[in-house]
Amino acid sequence: MLLDRDGYRDAAETPIGVIDAFYYATVTLSTTGYGDITPATDVARLVNVLVVTPARVLFLIILVGTTLEVLTERSREQFRIRRWRSRVNDPVVVCGYGTKGRSAVDALLTDGTPKERIVVVELELAAARGAAARGLAVVQGSSTRSAVLAEARVDRPRSVIVATNADDAAVLTVLTAREQARQAWIVAAVREAENVPLVRQSGADQAIVSSETAGRLLGLSTVTPQLVTVVEDLLTAAEDWR
Repeated sequence: MLLDRDGYRDAAETPIGVIDAFYYATVTLSTTGYGDITPATDVARLVNVLVVTPARVLFLIILVGTTLEVLTERSREQFRIRRWRSRVNDPVVVCGYGTKGRSAVDALLTDGTPKERIVVVELELAAARGAAARGLAVVQGSSTRSAVLAEARVDRPRSVIVATNADDAAVLTVLTAREQARQAWIVAAVREAENVPLVRQSGADQAIVSSETAGRLLGLSTVTPQLVTVVEDLLTAAEDWR
């Protein structure tokens, strides 16, 4: 419009400028069209037919398509959660689906826990989709929020595994979970040993220091090379101890 500003007519009969060009493009693409600026020449009308109208249609397709995708994804997730809630009364709730959370789920599946009894609470969309792709029930949201944990049936779980990336989130998650599930077994992983008392005071039955545990294994493996193999055998239920 700016290049062909002489082909447009303003209702106030004032010259078309840069701001007018942006304004016209905005109201046209948004299908508002106040009519205060209109194409007056054949060239301007052809530009509107061949350029602006396809751009407007493309904009609407993207807008409607994105909206439908979000609504479909939410409806599918809500249906999956409702179906899961109706069948499972004592789930294992895994808060966090990062490296620790995925390993915890793998251990549960290896130990014979059915997928239908595992629910993952994860805030990140990519990680939540990864858990859903494995056939797990997923509640997307922060595990520190009571409403999210309530949706995950944390009020009557068999156990709660807190595998968040940050220690402060682990403390809040344990506190929130314990408030809703008085009898559940809650185990939490923290990075720093100084946070263990805080996690236990929040209601965790067991606290695991991931960084120190890995560091001890690294140090002891230099003295006893077979130690790591023995520990892995003990932790792997699907394999015979050797």
